[in-house]
Amino acid sequence: MGRYILTRTFYSVITLWLLVTIVFGMVRLTGDPVKMYGEVGADKAYLDQLRQRWGLDKPLYRQYLSFMGNLLQGDFGYSFAKSLKVRDIYLERLPNSLKLGLGAFLISLVLGIPLGMLSAVQVNTWWDNFGKVFALLGLSLPSFFVGLVLLLLFGVELGWLPIIGKGNHWWDWQHLLLPAFSLGWYFSGAMVRITRSGMLDVLGSEYIKLARLKGVPERVVMARHALKNAMIPVLTLAGLNLVVMVNVAVVIEVVFSWPGVGQLLYDGMTNRDFPMVQGVVLMGGVMIVMVNFIIDVVYAYVDPRIRLSR
Repeated sequence: MGRYILTRTFYSVITLWLLVTIVFGMVRLTGDPVKMYGEVGADKAYLDQLRQRWGLDKPLYRQYLSFMGNLLQGDFGYSFAKSLKVRDIYLERLPNSLKLGLGAFLISLVLGIPLGMLSAVQVNTWWDNFGKVFALLGLSLPSFFVGLVLLLLFGVELGWLPIIGKGNHWWDWQHLLLPAFSLGWYFSGAMVRITRSGMLDVLGSEYIKLARLKGVPERVVMARHALKNAMIPVLTLAGLNLVVMVNVAVVIEVVFSWPGVGQLLYDGMTNRDFPMVQGVVLMGGVMIVMVNFIIDVVYAYVDPRIRLSR
């Protein structure tokens, strides 16, 4: 087991290193930030001073080595636009994204799991067809389109819900409802698909047939035997979805002016704020890699065949 954990740790470190390297190179292909932040008509001396302050006057390989050295110390640099530590700005916005991600996560579970179960139990019926259409729409309709429709309908036309911002208090659920539903809608489609697939696999297994032959009530078969085993891949997807919702809800946060890390990433890309983009992407990548690592280790404990086959 120790060898397996070390192997997965090595893969995680390599993944993060590749992520850092790719992001470092990609942001520098977007253009020179000094020309954007420099005042109109600024002389060359002022622009050179900005480059020196931000470390952009050094060769690319030295910028990369300096960036990696700072990362090892937990330093993500200072934002070009805000002149504040990227880490502090990210941690300030993170609670807002956690609130949005958790709300979208609960909506995806409430919509996806029951409908997926019902679709599997009532296979080839009206409920099954409804579940398939729901999953197809959830995966096909872009979240920003759903968000704009909800915004125009419930925010502008009916005036039932606020359309921008997060409110002044954490319990202002009215501000959360539209962006959370828009984000959770897409992931609920995936939840329907994987729940239905998992339930169908379990319901066709031999131990379910044996339980029914023994006369076990159908509700007990579903709740105690089928649902328990079918939830393993569902919970795995749900955990990964939660991390993704927190870190990459860029479009939804922009549409609803939600002050989270997605909005922060958008602002960083728009303003060519290299440290901000690098920091936000890297910290989101760390979350995703850590969740994958934990899932791999838990699976290895649950099913020894996984660690023996690798």
